[in-house]
Amino acid sequence: MKEVRFDTEKMLSVDWVTHPSLRHADAPAKIDVVLVNGDPNPNRPDLAPYGGGETACKPLLAAVANAIHDATGVRIRRVPFRAERVLAALNVAKV
Repeated sequence: MKEVRFDTEKMLSVDWVTHPSLRHADAPAKIDVVLVNGDPNPNRPDLAPYGGGETACKPLLAAVANAIHDATGVRIRRVPFRAERVLAALNVAKV
């Protein structure tokens, strides 16, 4: 669905109709998640923990940015979303 389409002169994917995004209805009803520990001996306290949630970082940031926009009307495009950045964006929007 996220393919950008072109003709011989220009980009054809210019709006949400011609460049649709996935919606909740497009998600499967069930997703099985399996976390695999790559260490044959997982009970070793000398090893640092393995990651398992990094894939959620990007969508989470987008969701927080959208929540800030919904709450304030300003779009923050740089993380982290510190209070100073939100306040600065609000002050710019008031001008």
